[in-house]
Amino acid sequence: MRLAGAVLWSLAAVSFAVAEPAKQSAPKTEGAKAKQAAPAKAAKNEKKNEKKNEKKNEKKNEKKNEKKNEKKNEKKAATDAVAASYVAIPLADRLSIQNDLAWTGDYNGLINGEFSERSIAAVKTFQKRNGGKETGVLNQPERAALSGAAKPKQDAVGWRMVDDLMSGARLGIPTKLMPNTHFSGGIGKWSSSRGEYSAESFRIVAPGTTLPAVFERMKKEPAGRKADYSLLRGDFFVISGLQNLKKFYVRAQLRGEEVRGFTVLYDQAMAGIMDPVVVAMSSAYTAFPGAGTMPPPRRKVEYASGVAVGPGHILTSREALDGCYVITVAGIGGADRAADDKASGLALLRLHGADLKAVALAGENPKGDVTLLGVADPQAQGGGSAVSAAKARVTDTLALDPAPGLGFDGAAALDAQGRLAGIVTLKLPLVAGPAPVPAVSAILTPVAAIRSFLEAQNVAPAAGATGVDAAKASVVRVICVRK
Repeated sequence: MRLAGAVLWSLAAVSFAVAEPAKQSAPKTEGAKAKQAAPAKAAKNEKKNEKKNEKKNEKKNEKKNEKKNEKKNEKKAATDAVAASYVAIPLADRLSIQNDLAWTGDYNGLINGEFSERSIAAVKTFQKRNGGKETGVLNQPERAALSGAAKPKQDAVGWRMVDDLMSGARLGIPTKLMPNTHFSGGIGKWSSSRGEYSAESFRIVAPGTTLPAVFERMKKEPAGRKADYSLLRGDFFVISGLQNLKKFYVRAQLRGEEVRGFTVLYDQAMAGIMDPVVVAMSSAYTAFPGAGTMPPPRRKVEYASGVAVGPGHILTSREALDGCYVITVAGIGGADRAADDKASGLALLRLHGADLKAVALAGENPKGDVTLLGVADPQAQGGGSAVSAAKARVTDTLALDPAPGLGFDGAAALDAQGRLAGIVTLKLPLVAGPAPVPAVSAILTPVAAIRSFLEAQNVAPAAGATGVDAAKASVVRVICVRK
């Protein structure tokens, strides 16, 4: 019995020893499982946080984009509103504004009368530079300031629209910078005496001619040409860059299987002078001028109008006297050019011993409707010389709508009381293409500028007559004779 009890006790001890380690290992297994579950839980939480952050960022970006789009839409709406306001302005005046902006260096684009975002931005740039409010629309003083800033630049380089006898195109040439003209071998060339500036026309006519092929060729030819800017659009292209040590600019246009264009070369040191001129040349270029789109050329004998403002003094348009060798007042005799002013576009003639009846000056600048008094071109009145009247409206930019006919350059604009409210200047529009536009446009130099000009010349305006009929006696025909 004792032996049997010892055996049973030994077996129980062994069983207990085996069971105890198993019992002790259980907590270790649960801890391992917990340790393994922790990374999985962390990963799950991380994904949850990522999704939460993604949604948060999405909402944040949505709000940000909404605000951005709202500002963009507001800006577009404002631009559209400004563009719509320009539609009400006569085409000739829109062309004139774009042209002047090109000359002041604020605009680089087609002069086509379409006021897109680029044109409006150019107006704002001009306004900002001159300390004005950036509205995108020029008021009367700003329009006068723009014209006054552009005209001296044009005069300084001798800007003229010329007909290229070789290609048949019409282009603007800075004749003071490029006084030498040569037509030979199908090429029209204008150049300076020392070669700092030059311009050449070209014409390519051949079966199968395509604009892209000419475009690619002219980017590389002649040798030494490296283009840093090129643009091919529809029926035209432009290329610019360096050609050896000079800057170059090419513009060309296609019609059918014919390409017409011009190339400008100038020294890099002259870029400050030539860059705005090149923009004007490009914008004004008319490769295929159509009937009725070419502005009338300056004639050897041209007729304008003038108005007496004091004893022996006649006020007229400076443009009307451009290039005159002899100036005559019809029925009176020869006149001397006493003074002129580029900014206002006015010129003052002096006649000795002439009995002139002066017109009274208005007290303020004109608004709305005016009566124009001038002597029309002899061809328009069968060789006659009678003073005639025409109605016109003065726009916010001092343009006259409609523009009067030839002979009214320098004509008088009268207010409702028949007093001199301004002097008419006829302008030749610069058109970047064959779109039909009026042969001439007209702007008004207001009475405030007239008073300033006369005061600068020590001319006191006479207490003249008022009323349309009385003012007709103050208006004369001015005859310009060119060499």
